[in-house]
Amino acid sequence: MSKIKVGILGASGYTGGELLRLLYKHPKVEITTVTSRKNDGEDVSVLHPHLESLDLKFSNPNSKDVDADVVFCAVPHGVSMKVVPDYLDQGMKVVDLSGDFRFKNIKTYEKWYGMEHIHPELEAVFGLPEINRELIKDANLIANPGCFPTGAILSSLPLVENDLVERIILDSKTGISGAGVKPSDKTHYPTCTDNVKPYALTNHRHTPEIREQIGNFGELDVKVSFTPHLVPVIRGIYTTNHSILVKDDVSEDDIYSLYCEYYKDEPFVQVLKDNKIPLLASVRGSNYCHIGGISKDDTDQLIVISAIDNLVKGASGQAIQNMNIMCGFDETDGLKELGLYP
Repeated sequence: MSKIKVGILGASGYTGGELLRLLYKHPKVEITTVTSRKNDGEDVSVLHPHLESLDLKFSNPNSKDVDADVVFCAVPHGVSMKVVPDYLDQGMKVVDLSGDFRFKNIKTYEKWYGMEHIHPELEAVFGLPEINRELIKDANLIANPGCFPTGAILSSLPLVENDLVERIILDSKTGISGAGVKPSDKTHYPTCTDNVKPYALTNHRHTPEIREQIGNFGELDVKVSFTPHLVPVIRGIYTTNHSILVKDDVSEDDIYSLYCEYYKDEPFVQVLKDNKIPLLASVRGSNYCHIGGISKDDTDQLIVISAIDNLVKGASGQAIQNMNIMCGFDETDGLKELGLYP
């Protein structure tokens, strides 16, 4: 089978680097375009030193000069909506890693992202394969999920779809790479090292994304609260999912069995054997979501833990997983690497 041509828009950041790292070994992909306005003409290894052997240079082409079948859009929120239509009009498939196309309700986007959406007519499929695989197959525009929502939704779905909870409290810890490549006071080494900081306590912009997707499942009106924390690691999102069971006759073993059955056919969701507690180090560099530590106390409070790499299953790896589905490839192509523990 001939290879498809792939372009990466805005490849100077961490997600762009991960797309390059993973696509370089993809058996059915040829990388034809790697864009960066600021670094036009420079080797990609200038910004991504681990990619020295790729022999690729950044460019800054007009959209009409991009030769690609699939384009990954890794530009900032607000920029993506301006450029994506140009590539769709040329018949290219687009996987967008920004938040611009994740919401069915455009007013929700405008409220939480603080900007007007200039292309509300464009409809995207929310690219979480575990819930939208069939829709992704026929899509031309994929809204890649946010990193926090990926771990949060996957840790919640079996409970919500089976009407076992009415309220979920999500406590997430994230690595510093989730803040992006541009330095800030928040990510300054002396500020974040040996420290834990909550941010956007009740109004993180991924909250409505989680709520909208969870609201598509089950019969109960599940209320969701979400607070992220910055921890001094480079990669990973560790989500502790707290909820109160609404049924008295459900045991811890029942919940564990439910999760095992729910995800048994998913290539990248692993419910850990013997209900082991997930580790960030176990998923580092991989496209896997690990789920485990499922525990219930004597007040029927339930805890479920998920762990992902924010740059892979939380961003670039999931984007490639979506591309594979869109193009009819094996869903695991280019994504079979295991975690980098320790």
